[in-house]
Amino acid sequence: MELPTSVQQVRIMDGFWNRFTALVRETVIPYQWEALNDRIPDAEPSYAIRNFRIAAGREEGKYGGMVFQDSDVAKWLEAVGYSLANHPDPILERIADELIELISEAQHTNGYLNTYYTIKEPGNQWTNLYEAHELYCAGHMIEAAVAYFTATGKRKVLDVACKLADYISTVFGGEPGKLRGYDGHQEIELALVKLFKTTGEQRYLKLAQFFINERGTTPNYLIEECKQRDGYSIWADKKIKLPTVEQLSYNQAHKPVREQEVAVGHSVRAVYMYTAMADLAHLTNDQGLLEASRRLWENMTKKQMYITGGIGSTHHGEAFSFDYDLPNDTVYAETCASIGLIFFARRMLELEVKSEYADVLERALYNNVIGSMSQDGKHYFYVNPLEVWPEASEKNPGRRHVKAVRQKWFGCSCCPPNVARLLSSLNEYIYTASTKDNAIYTHLFIGSEAQFKLAAGQVAMKQESRLPWEGYVKLELAAVTGAPFTLAVRIPSWCYGKAVMKINGAESSYEVTNGYATVNRLWNKGDIVEWEPALEAQWIAAHPQIRANAGKAAIERGPFIYCLEETDNGGSLSSISVIREANLQSHFDNELLGGAILVEAKGRLDDQTSWQADTPYRPLTQSRSAEPVIIKAVPYYLWGNRTPGEMSVWIRTCHE
Repeated sequence: MELPTSVQQVRIMDGFWNRFTALVRETVIPYQWEALNDRIPDAEPSYAIRNFRIAAGREEGKYGGMVFQDSDVAKWLEAVGYSLANHPDPILERIADELIELISEAQHTNGYLNTYYTIKEPGNQWTNLYEAHELYCAGHMIEAAVAYFTATGKRKVLDVACKLADYISTVFGGEPGKLRGYDGHQEIELALVKLFKTTGEQRYLKLAQFFINERGTTPNYLIEECKQRDGYSIWADKKIKLPTVEQLSYNQAHKPVREQEVAVGHSVRAVYMYTAMADLAHLTNDQGLLEASRRLWENMTKKQMYITGGIGSTHHGEAFSFDYDLPNDTVYAETCASIGLIFFARRMLELEVKSEYADVLERALYNNVIGSMSQDGKHYFYVNPLEVWPEASEKNPGRRHVKAVRQKWFGCSCCPPNVARLLSSLNEYIYTASTKDNAIYTHLFIGSEAQFKLAAGQVAMKQESRLPWEGYVKLELAAVTGAPFTLAVRIPSWCYGKAVMKINGAESSYEVTNGYATVNRLWNKGDIVEWEPALEAQWIAAHPQIRANAGKAAIERGPFIYCLEETDNGGSLSSISVIREANLQSHFDNELLGGAILVEAKGRLDDQTSWQADTPYRPLTQSRSAEPVIIKAVPYYLWGNRTPGEMSVWIRTCHE
C-alpha cells in the first residue's frame, strides 16, 4: 500500500467534525499554551516552558515536573504545525517561532536536547534509559519538527531535530564504542521513520531499525544498565531491586519484538512500538515484523480492547493485564493509549487495507478520544471508564484514578496535547491513495475535499457525510483521469454488511474486498457515488469470557457507543435492567450539548422502597416486582459534560 494522503491534500468540511477542529484551533491550542506556561488558575503547574527557559539560560531555577515534561511542549508544537497547515494563523505562527528559538537555545552544541538532564543531572545523560525517557522526549520533538516544517517550510526546528537525531546516531548502534540500548518508553522509533520520510536520509531509517531490532535481546540492556547504576532509581530516589527479564514485559523488552505474541505491559509504550514495527514492515518489506504486527493486533483488539476503543485495563502500570480482563469500574484506558492505537491502525492500513483496522480506528476516535475532552476544550480525562460511581472514586483508594469530572490539567499531562495533535491531523486518517492498486480507499466518513495522485493521474473528490447521525455519504468526483481506477468505501462493522451503493442515482453492485465495497471503472467528472450503510441503534453483547459484562448489554448506534448517566436516569444505575425484547427508539435532541441523537428503551428499576436502611440482605422472595422505567442513553463521548453523577456503558438485561 501507499502512504495515506497528507494534511495538505485533504480539507475537512464536516458538520460534526468542524466543531471539534475549530475547538482545537480556537480554544484547545491557546488554552494548552497557557497551561504549559503555568497560567491556568487552580490547575496543576506544568513547568514545561519554564524548564526550557532555564535550560536555555534565560532564567535561573530548578527543574520542575516529570522527567518527560519536554514531551508536552513537543506535542503542543506538533499540533500547532498541523493546525497551521489547515488554517494559517500569523499570531500562532509567531508564538511557535519564538518557542522554536527557545528550544534551539536549550539544545547543546553537540545536538543533545533534554531539559531534565541539562538542569537537574548534567553529565548523567544516557545512564538511565530504563526510566528517564530521553529518547521518548527526543522522538516527540522530532515529530513536532516534521509537522511544523511540513506546514510552514521553515527549517529551524527541523534542523534542531536533525542535529538531535544525528547526535543520537553517534551514541547508539551496533558499532564498537556505541551503546546497544533503547528507551524504556518507545517513541523515538516511529519519529525517526517520519524524519526519514521527510528528509530522505537513510541513516534515520536504519537507526529506527536498530532500536526495534535491539529491543529485548540478550543480554538485556536495561537490566545491565540498572546494574551499572547499582539499582538506583530516579523515581524512588534510592536503590531498588534489579528488574527481571519477566518484569521488563512492562517495557515490551522481555523478548525480541518479532517473538512477542500478546500485548503486555504499559499500553502506550506498546502501541507506539507496534506503530513503528508496522512502519518498518511497510518500508523495508520485513515479513517478520509484519507477522508480529498482525499477531499483536489480533490479540490486542480481539481480546484486550474495550467496546469504546480503550486499551490498558489496569491502573497498576497503566497496562494490559490478560485476555478478556476488562473491568468497567477500575478500568484505566488511558487517552494516550487509544491515540496510539489509532496510530497503529493507520499504519496497518498502509500495510494492507482491511476494514477491521479502520473499524478500530473509528471506534477509538469517536468514543475514547473525543470523549476524553470536555465540550469546552478546557477539561480532560486521563482515564476513560465505562462505569463511574463518584463516591467510590472519592473514597475507595482502588478507584481514585477514575474521575467523575474532567480535570483542568495534570502533573503528568501527556494526554491533552496528544488529543490536540491527533484532531489537528485528522485529515490524514480519512483516505488512502494507492498508486500500486490504482485505487482510492475511503476509511472514515468525514465530509472533506481531497486530491489524490494515482498511477492513472490526478483525481479530486468531494465527500459529503451525514454521519455520525445518519447513514448517508456522497462522493463526487471533481477531477478524473482518462483511465479506469478503483473507488473503495469501507463497509463499517456497525452496519453488519447491510449497505447500498448508488452510482449517478442508480443502485449499483460492488465487489467486497477485505471489508471494502470496491468499484473499478472509467469514471467521469461529476460522477456521484452514494453510500448508505444501515445505521440503527442495537443491543451489543460481550464475549462470555469478559466476566465484567456477563448478563449485560451495551447500546451501539453507528460509530458511537452509548451510556446511561445519572442526570437522565436517576442514581443507582446498577439497579436498572433493560428488557432484551424492547426496541430501541432514537431521536435527535437539539438541546443536548450542541445536538445529538438520544436512545431510549423500556427497562426495569429494582425495588428501592421496601428496603430498610439497616437491612443489607434479605431473602429474595421478599423483593417486590421491579418498576417499569424508560431508560435514556447518550453518546459516550458526551458523558460528564452536565451535572456530575454516575455513568454506565454496560446495563443489566432482563426479559419482558
